[in-house]
Amino acid sequence: MQCHDAVVSPSIRPLEDRDHEDVVALSLRAWAPVFTSLEYVLKGSEVFGQLHPDWRVSQQDAVAAVCSSDTIRAWVAEDDSAVAGFVAVQLDHEHSIGEIHMLAVDPTHQHRGIGTSLTAFALDRIEEAGMAIAMVETGADPSHAAARRTYEQAGFTALPVVRYFKKL
Repeated sequence: MQCHDAVVSPSIRPLEDRDHEDVVALSLRAWAPVFTSLEYVLKGSEVFGQLHPDWRVSQQDAVAAVCSSDTIRAWVAEDDSAVAGFVAVQLDHEHSIGEIHMLAVDPTHQHRGIGTSLTAFALDRIEEAGMAIAMVETGADPSHAAARRTYEQAGFTALPVVRYFKKL
């Protein structure tokens, strides 16, 4: 049986320049198990190594790009005055789709409802922007189970997709 911490209602505010370092750091901590799982699912380092020669560097760059983007809006969740998580939303006005582009919760703040709060907050922003559809992507591997539960509880419907990789 897994012990869950008490559910909190985090304060959510727009991402500020001063948050970038904290957001990158918490994202790397949050996604470390994801990349360990991905390496296992991809059966070792041959394919994984080609796709992610240094996942920390590529993820750091990806999060930093989101933090400084002019087209992606991001917010942080604070818990006990610390940046505990963040969510980034990208809007496609042409197709009326709002995407939860990135979401991460620091492992020290997980299992407290912060991911659920950030998801609900993002959905509200997407709806306020007049989008007809909200979309989010996550993995099917074991490390993404909590994310899948959060999105399903928020009313998302999964579209099964199978992506195959082979080292040549």
